Amino acid sequence: MVMADRPPRARRSADGRAPGPRGRGPRDAPLPLRPRSFSAPFRNVMEGLGPRGSPKCGIIGDMTEVTSLTGRLLVATPALTDPNFDRAVVLLLDHDEEGSLGIVLNRPTPVDVKDVLEPWAALAGEPGVVFQGGPVSLDAALGIAVVPGGEGPLGWRRVHGAIGLVDLEAPPELLAAELGSLRIFAGYSGWGPGQLENELEEGAWYVVESEPGDVYAPDPQRLWRAVLRRQRSELAMVATYPDDPSLN
Repeated sequence: MVMADRPPRARRSADGRAPGPRGRGPRDAPLPLRPRSFSAPFRNVMEGLGPRGSPKCGIIGDMTEVTSLTGRLLVATPALTDPNFDRAVVLLLDHDEEGSLGIVLNRPTPVDVKDVLEPWAALAGEPGVVFQGGPVSLDAALGIAVVPGGEGPLGWRRVHGAIGLVDLEAPPELLAAELGSLRIFAGYSGWGPGQLENELEEGAWYVVESEPGDVYAPDPQRLWRAVLRRQRSELAMVATYPDDPSLN
């Protein structure tokens, strides 16, 4: 397995301002494994799907401390009106003082994995489609898979617990025997230094623990409510929040 440089780090502009709004520019940290590029026809499809709209702030929250949240979930609050992240559940693959990088787990696209990465299609869990991981680098493919126990096979890099990144340049048969489930994502979500912390302070996100099943949830459209409902706190009540607030 050949490791490659991660995406370029986001730089501040000459006037010292941070990079653009939520998830719209590559973060400063590299990806643990090289993303694979999609074909031009697929890129055209993905560009038609997003990004959508302009980001806005959410409600006031209480989590401002810069501690590593790698492997945890960001669950969009009902007040988060950025259409890129409406009811989004984001798995953080990397988070430190230099920025954050994650993938949206509940944005399936109409594109079948077999149509763009056919060798991996047999390992993809249901629904067997490509997911939009975020508005950044929609022509890059990322593979996320669950490997229960042990160190995992060559071509798989642990992110948190049983969840890890798959090297999509590796032969699928090298990993097939050990992968519990595989999901393919186009693009990712990135935050520059301090951006995610600002959004947490604004109350845009709930931060909760992830579970391996979140990666391959068979009904991703219900994942937002499912993650909130399992919380042993007042967050469980948020799961009942209507999609249309005027109905509340």
